[in-house]
Amino acid sequence: MKDSWLVTVPFPEPTAPAASRTEVFLRYLAFLRGNLAAKLRGLPADELRASRLPTGWTPLELVKHLTFVERRWLEWGIEGVAVPDPWGDLKNDRWYVAPAETLDDLLGEFERQAARSDAIIARHDLDDVGAPGERWNGQPPATLERVLFHLLQEYARHLGHLDIVAELAGGPTGELVLGRRRGLRAAHQAAHLGAQVRELRQFLGRDLLAR
Repeated sequence: MKDSWLVTVPFPEPTAPAASRTEVFLRYLAFLRGNLAAKLRGLPADELRASRLPTGWTPLELVKHLTFVERRWLEWGIEGVAVPDPWGDLKNDRWYVAPAETLDDLLGEFERQAARSDAIIARHDLDDVGAPGERWNGQPPATLERVLFHLLQEYARHLGHLDIVAELAGGPTGELVLGRRRGLRAAHQAAHLGAQVRELRQFLGRDLLAR
């Protein structure tokens, strides 16, 4: 496995002192973002645009979606910025990545969005209410704290989805922390599972995952 997927963000241990609740949110967001990027970089290149699941989404579409999720909730929702094409991760109501968009392109924009998001979080109190506007679909705007809880569950859910894909593809899974410590063990388990699946295919003479 290439070094490009190594993680440098420490796990946000619940026992680690934090100066504020905002700092706790920022730590978890940084850790989850780092895991997402690491898992994408750990996937074989031909898996990035492929779908392993019946729902049809691809890993590249996932990172683009999460970039826009942060943009919609924090820039558009909390600060009321006039975001151009806030639903730019969708086409015909499905996640979409153009053929020319690469992993480096998408991760670059993901990181830039993360920096903008962190700046928004830092300059607001958790009790601050979002700016009235179309983001809220006619409902009262939520507080920053409620939005951050929503973002964390969105990341956790989608990282679980990505773990399934990475496990089938032989990529890194689980909680990747500070280099290879947990990642290599998870990658080894995924590779072992892949070998078992290949043996089972050969034994039955058919592609089980295509059913």
